[in-house]
Formats: sequence, structure tokens, C-alpha cells
Amino acid sequence: MPVTLAADAPIPHPARGLLADLARVLRAHLPRRSSRVDAADEPTPEDAVLRALCHDMRSPLASLEAALGSLDGPPDRARELLELARAQTAQLSSMLRTADAAGGALRRTGPRLLRDVVAASVGAAGLPRRLLTVEVRDGAGEVPVADARVQRILTNLLENAHRHGEGRPVRLEIGRRTGWVHLALSQAGVPVDRVVGHLRQTRPPLDLTGLGLWSVQRQTRELGGRLSWVDDGSEFTLTVFLRDR
Repeated sequence: MPVTLAADAPIPHPARGLLADLARVLRAHLPRRSSRVDAADEPTPEDAVLRALCHDMRSPLASLEAALGSLDGPPDRARELLELARAQTAQLSSMLRTADAAGGALRRTGPRLLRDVVAASVGAAGLPRRLLTVEVRDGAGEVPVADARVQRILTNLLENAHRHGEGRPVRLEIGRRTGWVHLALSQAGVPVDRVVGHLRQTRPPLDLTGLGLWSVQRQTRELGGRLSWVDDGSEFTLTVFLRDR
């Protein structure tokens, strides 16, 4: 008998180009509510994402603008500035992937198989394929997934491992037990105290630092799931358990 993880909405195919990505993320996260805001109101995920983007993108955008404005100099200097511009563009793209997976509007569609959700998450996270090992066990790849938050959780975990992993390999294991599906991500060299601190936050961070992990715990909780983690001294494993709906 097939098991399902909730009501689905696949994340749209990423737009091409940094500016198109930025426009798409901002459109997805703009608050759709009255302009009257109570200062005591709890910030929404959309508020958190927009605030984080505004905070964290100022410095790399200024650096990118300065680098591009100086490319008419000597050839050696131009090559150096071009490398800097490429690095800043990669950083901005990483920020947008984190922001895109942290929230936004959901569109309801039919269910997808978990193996397709995994493939889409791997493609969206930017983690080089040579650094990632994926193991799908116990027929978990055939589980119907019915909520876009499952893909967002996976994308956030992979993007976080890519952004902060300093090129260290990542192992993703997908499995199932009676009534549950688990998504386990393992990587060496993880700053355990910092990561666990972000996972325990109940309010969104002020910037993009920890936003993806905060989003993982929030969306896991919304889906009726739970998190667990183990540090065996050589690698850190974070496991997301999601209920069979």
C-alpha cells in the first residue's frame, strides 16, 4: 500500500540568470497581507526571508558593483576583478537558493515520487555532484510526496552543506520504516554546537546565517515530523523524520 507525505507543490524550475532568480524569490516572498502591522506580531517566514536578503546582500552587491566598474583597468587587474565578480555572483546565487527554499507561496498539484523530489533538490542546491553520494533504500524512492516543503527541506540541507562544508563530501540516505520516511544527511567537519543552535531556534534569524536550518526545523514541525542528530566524532548526521500521511 503506497504511503504519502502530504499535499504537494513542486518548486518551479529555477529561472535563468542571477537577476531573474532575485526577482522570482522576491515575488514569492512578498507579504500578501494588509499594510497595517502590529509591532507585537510574530514575524512571518516571508518577513524573515526578505529581511535576511536585504541585510546580507548589501555587501556582496556593493563588492560586485565595484569589481565590474573597474574591469577597464590593466589586463592582470581585470582578470583578478573578474574572478572576484564570479565569486560574489556565486555567493549571491547561494543566498538566493537558501531564500527560495526557506519559504514562499505553495501551489497545489498532484503527488510526485520521492526519488523525483530528491533529484530536483540536488539540482536546486548547487552542491557539485562529485561531492554528493545519494542512497535510497527500502523502496523509499517510490513513496508519493504531496507537499513542496519536503523538497524545500532537502534543498536547504544540501545548500547548507554546500555553502558551509568547505568542499567536504556529503552523504544523503533516504529510507523508510512503518509510518515514517527518513532523510539523513552526513558530513565531516560540521560545527555541531552552531548547527544545533540554529536548529533549536524558534524565531527566524536576523540574517541568512542559520536561516536554512531554522526553515528546516519549522517546516519539519509543520509536517508533523521531527529531527534528530548524531555526532560520532568523525561526521555529523542530521536526520529528518516525516510521517506517512
